[in-house]
Formats: sequence, structure tokens, C-alpha cells
Amino acid sequence: MAALSGKVALVTGASSGIGHASARLFAAEGARVVVTARRGAELDALVEEIGVAGGTAVALAGDIQDEAHAQALVELAQDRFGGLDVAFNNAATTGEMGETPALSLADWQTVLATNLTSAFLGAKYQLPAMEKRGGGSLIFTGTFVGYTVGFAGMAAYAASKSGLIGLTQALAVEYGGRGIRVNALLPGGVDTPMGRGFAPTPEAMQFVYQLHALKRTAQPEEIAQSALYLASSASSFTTGAVLLADGGVSINRG
Repeated sequence: MAALSGKVALVTGASSGIGHASARLFAAEGARVVVTARRGAELDALVEEIGVAGGTAVALAGDIQDEAHAQALVELAQDRFGGLDVAFNNAATTGEMGETPALSLADWQTVLATNLTSAFLGAKYQLPAMEKRGGGSLIFTGTFVGYTVGFAGMAAYAASKSGLIGLTQALAVEYGGRGIRVNALLPGGVDTPMGRGFAPTPEAMQFVYQLHALKRTAQPEEIAQSALYLASSASSFTTGAVLLADGGVSINRG
């Protein structure tokens, strides 16, 4: 049986990268998928791709910082597919990079709103929907930055992603007795548009490769496999966990 057969899954940040790959994988594994991002054309293409492959998906474009959008996504899952079992809160931004004194308050607040507050807003509506189904799996995309490795010039990004770990742990305790598991997935470098923006030159990319024990970055499909593990019953006794899928960047010293 497919890993997510009969399940309904929501994926944010699905127009590219990890979210795009995860939505396709979740659908291939039997889930009916709700996808969101700001770019509607890319979402429509994803829904069509999933349909051609024999899966089922529906898209709703919008801003994950908007509480009304967070609510509408869950209502769409309930209205179209009958409920919600899995939520992969994956959308994120690195924000403006540079020394902290040069970071404007507006830039700081934008990064926290996109990476952390949006996760809270998603969970606020996703958790009650999962409870109605008797349980579920809630996943946040974090990062090794600010967890095992510090990078200069990324204070807002590190702070926002570190905050996700605290949110993960609190929600895991709050909802564990109600059958809902909450975990954080922490990728290393990934070959995505956001990842390439962090290392825009061949020299910068070589530096990033060398940070990893595997001496490469991941493909989005590799991280999607880890998301699938957390989404499925394969991780039925895993909650409040921080799953590093980081190619060994956290332990590499040479």
C-alpha cells in the first residue's frame, strides 16, 4: 500500500524546490494534496503534473503570512477532500543578508513573519482539523543554520528557524495525547532557487559543497523523502523531533 494512501496533505511553498518535490511525492504515495505558494501559474502547472501522473491535487495561491489564507487552505482541504491529515509547512525566505546592525526592522519582521509566524498561523488551523480526523502529522521545515552551525549575516533567518524548533516541541507536547505528531525537518544545502541565491557563483557553491560531509548539496527529491517519512506511519513513534537531513554539515569539521 502507498505510504499516504487515503490521506489528505497540505504543502506550502509548493511552487518550487522542496515543496514542489514533496507535493509530487505525497501525491504519488496516495495523498490528495492541497498546494499553496504566491505564484499561481506555477501551482497550476504542478496540479496538472500531478494529475497527469495519476494523482489528485488542488491549488490555492496566496500569502502564508495572511491568517485568512491559512484558514482558507484548511477549509479547502476539508471541503474538497473531507479533512486534513498531513501539513508540511515548508515555505520560507532567507531575507536580506548582511551584518546585523545594517538589518532594518522591516527586513527582520518580514523574515520572522514568513518563517515563524506563518508556521504558527498554519498550525492554528491545521491542528483542529487533524484532531477531527483523530490524529495527523504536522511538519515544519527548519534548517541547520542557527541550530548546529552559525553563519554571519543571517541573524533573522537563524532566529526565525530556531524559533520553529521551540514551536515544534511545544506543539508536540500539547497535541501528542490527541494523536498528532509534530516534527521539524532540517535540510542542509539543497539545489533550489533559494539555495542557489545563497551561493550564486561557482566559487561560493564549492564552498557550500565543502561544508557537507557528503561534499555536495541535496536534490529537492531527497529532502522530500525525509518529509514523506515524517508524514507517514513509518514515523508513528516520532514526535517533537529535529530530523537532520543535512548531508553531514552539522558534524563536518574538514
